[in-house]
Amino acid sequence: MPATVVNSGKIIYQSGQPMTALHLITNGCVQAAFPGGTYALKKGDVIGICEICSEVHFLEYTAVEETSVLTYPINNMESLGALLIKHPDVARVFLLSLFRQINTLMGQSSISEMNCATLHQNLMADYEKYNALCSRYRVAPKVLEKVQDVAAYVVSEDPDIWLNSYYTGLQNIYSREACKALVLEPGLSLGMLRKGSLDFRKTYTVLEEQNQYTAQILQYYFNGSGNDLFDFYTSLYYQLSANSEDAAELVEDIERMIRHFEGNPGLDAEQVSLRVDSFRSKLSTINAAEPAAEKQEDALNASILAELSGSLNTILEFAGAGFDEADSFRQHVNAYKNLDDRNATDETTTRLRRHLTTEFYALYGVIFERSLHTPYLPNVVKMFLFFGYVDEELAGSANSVVLYNLTFGMEDQSRFGVYTFYHWLTAIYNGEKAPSRNEFDEDYFDYIHKQKATGNLTASQAASMENDPMSRVNYELQNMFPSVNKVTFGRISTYCPLFCADNVLKDLKSTFVTVTQVSKALENIRKIDYSAYYRESLDYDNIEVMGKENIHLEFLPDVILAPNVGIRGIMWQEIEGKKRNSPGRMAFSIFHLEDINASMVRLTGEFRWEMCKRIQGSRWNDVSERSLTSEYFDYVQFYRKNHDLSSEAKERVRVSLQRAKNSFKEMFVRDYMVWVLFEGNNSPRLNKVARKILFTYCPFPASLQASLGQNPLYTELLERGKVLTGQRLRHLEIVAQKIRNSGEQVPDTLEKEMNFVRGKIS
Repeated sequence: MPATVVNSGKIIYQSGQPMTALHLITNGCVQAAFPGGTYALKKGDVIGICEICSEVHFLEYTAVEETSVLTYPINNMESLGALLIKHPDVARVFLLSLFRQINTLMGQSSISEMNCATLHQNLMADYEKYNALCSRYRVAPKVLEKVQDVAAYVVSEDPDIWLNSYYTGLQNIYSREACKALVLEPGLSLGMLRKGSLDFRKTYTVLEEQNQYTAQILQYYFNGSGNDLFDFYTSLYYQLSANSEDAAELVEDIERMIRHFEGNPGLDAEQVSLRVDSFRSKLSTINAAEPAAEKQEDALNASILAELSGSLNTILEFAGAGFDEADSFRQHVNAYKNLDDRNATDETTTRLRRHLTTEFYALYGVIFERSLHTPYLPNVVKMFLFFGYVDEELAGSANSVVLYNLTFGMEDQSRFGVYTFYHWLTAIYNGEKAPSRNEFDEDYFDYIHKQKATGNLTASQAASMENDPMSRVNYELQNMFPSVNKVTFGRISTYCPLFCADNVLKDLKSTFVTVTQVSKALENIRKIDYSAYYRESLDYDNIEVMGKENIHLEFLPDVILAPNVGIRGIMWQEIEGKKRNSPGRMAFSIFHLEDINASMVRLTGEFRWEMCKRIQGSRWNDVSERSLTSEYFDYVQFYRKNHDLSSEAKERVRVSLQRAKNSFKEMFVRDYMVWVLFEGNNSPRLNKVARKILFTYCPFPASLQASLGQNPLYTELLERGKVLTGQRLRHLEIVAQKIRNSGEQVPDTLEKEMNFVRGKIS
């Protein structure tokens, strides 16, 4: 088959053109464009292989240099199947190119999802800051129209998290010569090409959605009318004195907007350039004191970097003889530093990350144990325990300085329910917290009993473990730490627990999770779903007078900060061990790259589902036993027969269930996010049935119900809620009167229960 030469700069296919052939690149380079980005196709890649299940191309292909291609006239799966039967040797080439392109696009989707969350977070923060500055200087603020209508980004159909590692594994398998037997099965190759093409299209659709969301946000910073944040900030700067304490910060904010958005293809480049040039021409001279301050800061940073020099040696010396793999770990860290691409998915790099992961966890346990008996911890060791830091070159100079400075404020915040992972292990060691359950849902004592029953432990060994605090810590290190650290990191196929500059995709200080951020996120949820973390319990402190009367007690979750830079939160456990009256456990990366408020809403939805299942036991989906999970399960399972749903509503339920990958829990969590983020802000989005379930089991507080009273969608629900509230209050008043008649004092807990029923929480 003769090769065709394509000249540099020629557009091979535009989006929307018919799919008529596949083209194998034998020499040169082609750029594939997707919404919001591009990637390169080189020798051995196949143009169009990812679109084989589509009648048209949805990518745009352009030759960036003179390129030679072999053409295969194929426009559907049938013709591709015929080719694979006739020439099974091409299957390997097609599949390898498909796997590479899917992994590339999925990686871009993860980054794009994070950028969408960041854009929304920054938009709201910038507008809030503008209004605060206007109030401070008594300047009438301009109004950014419809900004409150912009919701935080929630992906409509996120690709399965396991697909990235799945295609990475396939790429590694098909890269080996031993795969020849696989490609001799054309049916297998055809099926994998079909699945890969469909997964690629799904990821492309998500990127398209993310690109549209990004374009929407951009218009609030730069638009044709000029009524945007760039105008708001520059106008305010012109009104302030150059010596104003906020003037310099305003300039920094404006320059940040310029850096982030100048040159963005979604904006009018000429218009943006004119406005930026106009602003810069009006800037006053930089304050003369600034260079001196910068020099002082530079000198301090140089001193810090000098102290951090040889961090890996310092950490290993602190570990001492207890860490047998010191030499191996040092070699692996150096090899990792010298990689050109630390996020590569080839077999060698993957194996290296696996070795580093195993050795890192072993080192963490040794250093934690040593830290318990050391009165003073070097800052480098603290950086290792809090952030997973091991080397100044791997972390990058600027990041190393930030981590160093953060260690000085790293206090035990357990009284607020927020723990660094080091402080979490310390609480377990001190007996303040019990180790988490393992993957078999066994708590620490169940595990010991099982080991004893199977003969793996003697009676004396089991008794020793029960009272050994370090055994409890090791149980947590082995069962909880590896899973939580990997999941919160988010990018499973390239996971490595070492702090690396390659994973720092945003400013570290802005992503650092603080007690204040966690508290505000929980507070925002409780303003909408006030009963989220309450559960029924007997009043054990006043059991003599209250008897078996149930009250509601609040147990806010413990939040554990894993030592990594990551993108996901995880609802780890809904209770501690077997104690229902105990806080749940959630985990975030200590540097969380997504919007922590939206993440906390999602985790609260997961908590509500799992807590209800825990309370209901085996009858969690039995609708004869009314509960949140049973009613929601019944609603989703039989929505087609539900006369309260219109045809359009039923179709939306079908699509929602499909997007949730037929997971009732995932569908509930998505509805819960809508309930808190939209319905709780008087923006109805749910159907009648879902709204009734959530109103019943996740009720709004009294103040919010009052504001919803004028909305006819809530009228029936509010009236029904008033009846149930009145019945419960009358019962509690009778209980209180009985206590008074017996000559006892009515407990404060009963009054608090009445306020809870009324929806009034202090």
